[in-house]
Amino acid sequence: MKKLLIPFILMFVLIVSACDNHTNSQSSAEANNKERNETITYQSENGPIKVPAHPKRVVVLTSYTGDLISLGVNIVGVESWAKKSPLFKDELKDVPVVSDEDLEKIIKLKPDLIIGSNDSKNLSKLKKIAPTVTYTYNKVDYLTQHLEIGKLVNKEKEAQNWIDDFKTRANKVGNEIKAKIGENSTVTVMESYDKNMGILGDSWGRGTEVLYQALNLKMPEKVKEMTKKEGYYMISSEILPDYVGDYLVVSKYNEQDNSYQKTGLYKRIPAVKNNHVIEVDGNTFMFNDSVTLDYQLKYFEKHFLK
Repeated sequence: MKKLLIPFILMFVLIVSACDNHTNSQSSAEANNKERNETITYQSENGPIKVPAHPKRVVVLTSYTGDLISLGVNIVGVESWAKKSPLFKDELKDVPVVSDEDLEKIIKLKPDLIIGSNDSKNLSKLKKIAPTVTYTYNKVDYLTQHLEIGKLVNKEKEAQNWIDDFKTRANKVGNEIKAKIGENSTVTVMESYDKNMGILGDSWGRGTEVLYQALNLKMPEKVKEMTKKEGYYMISSEILPDYVGDYLVVSKYNEQDNSYQKTGLYKRIPAVKNNHVIEVDGNTFMFNDSVTLDYQLKYFEKHFLK
């Protein structure tokens, strides 16, 4: 009799187990659907907009890719400059490049959120594809911008934690650098564009936010004066010495003509003669997102304190 009961007991256990698995799967699916349908109201610079509370497929048409990566947000489409950054190489390996003109391509990516800039093209059409939020570059400072991205993707706490930690680290490094090079030493950041050069202000990527705002290093007065309107100032190579401070940070691109560095004019600049030149890769240093800022901070710590 006992032997006859065993198969029935096993069958009963299997049926109960199957029912439990079905219930759990159903509950999980319902939870996922609920999460997908949940929204929050984000206060954008253009007014309130409903966005996914937990965005799963984000298309980024502007320069905040690193902020999203650090916050663990899935990116399904990205603008071309971000793909050039070695810092994002692994995370963007299989992510296609899109622009604000690739409407059909964006539709196929099925985004639930699109992030663009205030001057992106086709905004009215993009908004029909998915909730679209735009930002005006430099309307807010670089740390506030990271916080705004955090609010947008419902990760404000994580964004604020990074900001607080970054400030603490940068303050320590800034004090160490100033103790070594002197409180009043000045730093110039420049990029070359064929025969012209750009002198950069305190919020134009390429490490400027870290140098001038986070580390609180000084900018030559002439650079400060000429960059205060546009954020940068274009000059010819002949007058470069007039804008170079005690230290020079050169943002370089291998594909560009950097022959000016071989000229006697360049070599006679005091910062060059004193070996106070720090060269950085332009593609790596392009942005001012949280991933890039972390890298820049470590890079400057290493090269100023070596």
